[in-house]
Amino acid sequence: MSKYDKLFLQIMSGTQDNNVSFSDLQKALTLLGFTVRIKGDHFIYFKDGIEEIINIQPNGNKAKPYQVKQVRNIILKYRMGGSFDV
Repeated sequence: MSKYDKLFLQIMSGTQDNNVSFSDLQKALTLLGFTVRIKGDHFIYFKDGIEEIINIQPNGNKAKPYQVKQVRNIILKYRMGGSFDV
């Protein structure tokens, strides 16, 4: 299993939201085809065909748990992530 597969499993599991690093969440969004715009410490991700805009900020070196959940819900809603679709 590649490190990217492990990353998506960590995000999709819903049990490790407190342990996802901010850089890993950024990498996942980039791999899913999102474009980023940065304003200060706000990283704003958007993608054609996705109506939601994802605004994430670091909490130290970790992602905020509610933001990991937001990303997971978008992945599920739009059936993104290849074999991780439910």
